[in-house]
Amino acid sequence: MADIKLVKTSLKAGIWEGEIVLSDVEADLPDIVVTHREQPVTGHVVTEAPDRAGTYIFQFAIPSDLINDGVETFLFTLAETGERIGSCAIIAGDAIEGNTRAEIDLMRAELDMLKRAFRRHCIETGAV
Repeated sequence: MADIKLVKTSLKAGIWEGEIVLSDVEADLPDIVVTHREQPVTGHVVTEAPDRAGTYIFQFAIPSDLINDGVETFLFTLAETGERIGSCAIIAGDAIEGNTRAEIDLMRAELDMLKRAFRRHCIETGAV
C-alpha cells in the first residue's frame, strides 16, 4: 500500500478541507473513515485533484449537532488498518472562555513583571 499524507488546507463555513497525497501515484485511494468519540461520522467527500496525479481533495462537513462546549475532535483514519492520517479539533463555548481569560490574565501579569524588571535594569545600568 502507498504511504498516505493528509494535510489541512482550510476550514471555511464548517467544511474542513485537506489534500491527500499518495506516495505511489498509481495506487488506489483507500477508504477513509471519520470518527467522533469512536463513532463513525458521515459527511466527507474525496475527489481527485484534476491537475496532480496521486493527489486528492478531502472535504469533511462538520456536523453542527456535534459542536458543543469544550473541545470536539474528529479523527480521520484508514478503514482497512485503522491508521490515523489526520484530525480536526473544534474548540467552542463557555468551557474554554474561562481558561482563555485566565491565561490572558496570567500573561498580562507576567508582562507587567517583565516591564518593571526591564525598567529597573535600565535605571541600574544607566541605559535609557
